[in-house]
Amino acid sequence: MQRKRTLLLLSFFFLFAIPCFSFPLSTNGKWIVDAKSGERVKLACANWPSHLECMLAEGLQERPLKRIVSQLVKLRFNCVRFTWATFMFTRYSNRTVAESFDSLNLTEAKAGIAERNPSLLSKTLVEAFETVIDELGAQGVMAILDCQVSKPTWCCGETDGNAFFGDTYFDVNEWLQGLTTVAELFKGKPQVVAISTRNELRGPLSNVDDWYKHILEGASAIHKANPDVLIFASGLSYANDLTFLREKPLGSNFDNKLVYEAHWYPWSWDDKKTWNVESLNEACYKKTQHFINQTGFTNTLDNPVPLFLGEFGLDQRGLSRADDHFFSCFLAYASDIDLDWGIWGLQGSYYFRQNKTDSEETFGVMDYRWNHVRNPRFQKRLQLIKTKLQDPTSKSTPSYIMFHPQSGSCVDPEDRKEIYAGTCKKPKRWLYSGDGNPIMLKGTQLCLEAVGDGESPILSKNCSSTQSSWKLLSETKLHVATSDKSGDYLCLQKESPYTSKIVTTKCRLTLENPDQCQTDSEKDPSSQWFKFVSSNVM
Repeated sequence: MQRKRTLLLLSFFFLFAIPCFSFPLSTNGKWIVDAKSGERVKLACANWPSHLECMLAEGLQERPLKRIVSQLVKLRFNCVRFTWATFMFTRYSNRTVAESFDSLNLTEAKAGIAERNPSLLSKTLVEAFETVIDELGAQGVMAILDCQVSKPTWCCGETDGNAFFGDTYFDVNEWLQGLTTVAELFKGKPQVVAISTRNELRGPLSNVDDWYKHILEGASAIHKANPDVLIFASGLSYANDLTFLREKPLGSNFDNKLVYEAHWYPWSWDDKKTWNVESLNEACYKKTQHFINQTGFTNTLDNPVPLFLGEFGLDQRGLSRADDHFFSCFLAYASDIDLDWGIWGLQGSYYFRQNKTDSEETFGVMDYRWNHVRNPRFQKRLQLIKTKLQDPTSKSTPSYIMFHPQSGSCVDPEDRKEIYAGTCKKPKRWLYSGDGNPIMLKGTQLCLEAVGDGESPILSKNCSSTQSSWKLLSETKLHVATSDKSGDYLCLQKESPYTSKIVTTKCRLTLENPDQCQTDSEKDPSSQWFKFVSSNVM
């Protein structure tokens, strides 16, 4: 009886893991959509490397494949950006997993695979790659096949031979052969929704003319071999530059299959220390605008093309205040435009990376032994942007979610008396018409009214008072402020990391003592950041 009950529960789980849309996917203006219904499909992905020297998805020495994928589903990632190396398909397609690990003398990792995924060792590398794709499909997870490098190795460097067309290991014809092989191999596997042309083009050989020429060739090869998949194309400078598209588009959207890709890390364009400065609001605003100017503009062109943020991430041990500021600023932007994205990365460790065996990945969602989530608080902060917030087919009138990026919380009324920082799974909706207007709880006549410094604002019917009139301060417009009876500004603030209480307190628009290693988190401007996120999806 217990076994039957377990099987029934598993069947129920996998039934609801299957996406509620059909394949293939397509594009409609700035959105990725279900090609049949036109409904928006939001991509919330984790990167899963399979492009390093072993040429096998990381972590299979630690946990069974099914368990890793089920953990992805449990965490509400609906897709994987699954990386691969060209040579695996053009030179090493007959090499087995066992031979690959033997060539690197990875005896312990091989023994772990033999224990937890024994059927993989005798498979070829390509067959093992397919096995992972099949398991993703079985559990309702989409796959984006990312051409990360040509020669299997860690990515990326200016002089690693994989940087740009014509580089030591980057022969254009072999690259096109690899794209064609992959596109043909996975034709008919609907869970494979996209194939990328190439990851992070870079280095001294980089130039715009060759980018147009060869990206068109690569995209055409993918589309000819498999017209169902989306085609992801990133720009120059480590996927940080698409500015040339302002003057000259690529030339084809490949029957509404083209998606541009960008990457954004704390160190993109500048030292990550610049996220830990006194003028934090200015830094967040300018860096967000720089991202938009460099890559994020593609979905706002006269002929918009969807943008996929293929990589972003940070050290998930939570040791860097600069990282935390970047993440809060990023979440405000990503939620605002309902960005499609992929976090780097799923992996808690690597079989072999940069001549080291069994090395840890502190950017990983999973811990070192792939047993637990490395940082549950970090995952909580992703909760809202894993949710589809905007849909071009929706008939619903847009309203706002009040999102606190620093905690990953959404503002929720408690018994319609006060507000608190609650879950973003089913966030409450608010109405706000801009500076000088009240913030109304949707479906009621209640609005937020400030009581005083250090006090929780209340839900009130007194919506014409000075303390019920709100405006957005600073360059970021993330400080939600009202005036107290003396005319001084008070801003909404989550009281502390340890409570869900929201109060109004003196507005802190600058970071005090940014050079100190530790400061009071309650004095950090980002503790007062609240984003009004527009959503027409109920």
